[in-house]
Amino acid sequence: MRDYSDLQQMNERSLAQQAAVRKATFSPSEVKTLRPFSIWEISTFMFDLPADTLRKKLAEDPSLPQGMVEDDGRQRWFSLAEINELRRRLRFRGKALLPERPKGRALRVAVSNFKGGVGKTVVAQHLANAAALDGYRVPVIDFDPQATLTHSMGLVEVKEWNTVWGIMCRDLCREADRIMESYDDPADCPYPAADELPKDVQEIGTMRTQDFIQRTAWPTIDIIPSCANAAFVEFASAQYRSLHKAWSFFGCVARYLDELPEDQYDLVIFDCPPAIGYQSLNAAFAADILYIPSGPGYWEYDSTTSFLGQLGDALQEIGDGFGKIAADAGIRLPKRFLDVRLLMTRYEASNPLHAAMLQAFRNVFGADVCQNPIEMTRAVEQSGRFQMSVYEQDYREMTRETWKRARLSFDNAYQEFKVTMLAAWKARNEGAGA
Repeated sequence: MRDYSDLQQMNERSLAQQAAVRKATFSPSEVKTLRPFSIWEISTFMFDLPADTLRKKLAEDPSLPQGMVEDDGRQRWFSLAEINELRRRLRFRGKALLPERPKGRALRVAVSNFKGGVGKTVVAQHLANAAALDGYRVPVIDFDPQATLTHSMGLVEVKEWNTVWGIMCRDLCREADRIMESYDDPADCPYPAADELPKDVQEIGTMRTQDFIQRTAWPTIDIIPSCANAAFVEFASAQYRSLHKAWSFFGCVARYLDELPEDQYDLVIFDCPPAIGYQSLNAAFAADILYIPSGPGYWEYDSTTSFLGQLGDALQEIGDGFGKIAADAGIRLPKRFLDVRLLMTRYEASNPLHAAMLQAFRNVFGADVCQNPIEMTRAVEQSGRFQMSVYEQDYREMTRETWKRARLSFDNAYQEFKVTMLAAWKARNEGAGA
């Protein structure tokens, strides 16, 4: 017979192995660092100009970042901070290198599906990395208690109050006080005030907006992390709802993000858990765009179908049953997305079954299916194994063509995503001005 102690021992053994992998993968201090990028990468994949032209610009202006030269004395390598300075200071043929950034708050994208293993975290991580290399400032929010995205960003020690659960606790306190203050006589309020909530909730309620944001190895990517202990958010949220029935629990993350300075970030990416619960509903209500990854098999198609139905039903039920609570909190119902896209992952173009499945998706979902699937390559497999995205992997550690093929797959998917993102951003601004 086996009980909880066996599970705990298995967990301890696995944690020890994870620590060994991190030590071998990141650095002896177990701190993940971001590698530098070569002039070839910068000119080919980021600035879209000849490498000799970039070298000429650097030679003409010694005040520009010059990178570092390795032992061979030929290739220069630049940090992302240096690349961003080059973006700010250089122009080519009168064209700026900074990415297009419409006015208004950062656009929010939820990467979500009901089924595990379809590549949600891989997609979220690579979109964030690609956007950062494109010059955008990106916070990622890890809603998944498995915390794979958190670990891939190099964070190891995370306290549960620094996760989305903490944001929900803080929101409950703030909303409890707001609702109490809406009554002429507080004694008439049938709901508890913040100081009547559980002590741990009250303590978290004093945290500041920026306290939840953690730095990563990427200078322009921050994270609100997750951890295994955050799994109990589903149980805790149900308890809090029973304590305060006027709490619009589905609006916590949206309200939190609305508190951030409008110019702090450009793009927010959510990595959602493989379930429809309090956290995934918060992600949905905060998101402007819903990105749905799916593998190329029938079971993934079946699960995606179920996800669409169950999420749609959940959003409808909230729209029907929480109208007054939402209106009092300033939330518009029903929830509307600026766009919904489906992205095929783990795709092999040479596999006729995969090709047939992609066509089936397009037959059913039409233009909502992304034109550029994520291909399964050796570099993609290694990104999961070593907790490093394709963008973080050094092309010198494999054949350049293998790395380039994987990079182009994600670059193509990102460029299509960028078109969707900018169109939605502009549509949101036009709608706000109407």
